[in-house]
Amino acid sequence: QVQLVESGGGLVQAGGSLRLSCATSGRTFNFHVMGWFRQAPGKEREFVSAIRWSDSSTYYADSVKGRFTVSLDNAKNTVNLQMNTLKPEDTAVYYCAAAQYFRGSYYYTSSYDYWGQGTQVTVSA
Repeated sequence: QVQLVESGGGLVQAGGSLRLSCATSGRTFNFHVMGWFRQAPGKEREFVSAIRWSDSSTYYADSVKGRFTVSLDNAKNTVNLQMNTLKPEDTAVYYCAAAQYFRGSYYYTSSYDYWGQGTQVTVSA
């Protein structure tokens, strides 16, 4: 059974940094892509970042480009999201996701097969 477990969320002041991690287990195949999404209260879940497993190509939402960095630790089967210069509007539950196959886009929730339980990130003004 595939499992994704996020960690590293918390409370931080605006301008601060947090590092999220997503540990994967239980799979006998390689993922095609790992993604990060977030969902703020009353809003839909939105794409944040993705990294392709085969060549570590990265993708970012415009709202986080230049502030967030996604990386892959193949040895640990872990995906990390380094978040710098955090803003109050980054406050959300952050979810890790994984897709076994490419489905035409990395930006939609429907492109992913597996999800973590989420970790809360709160940025105070």
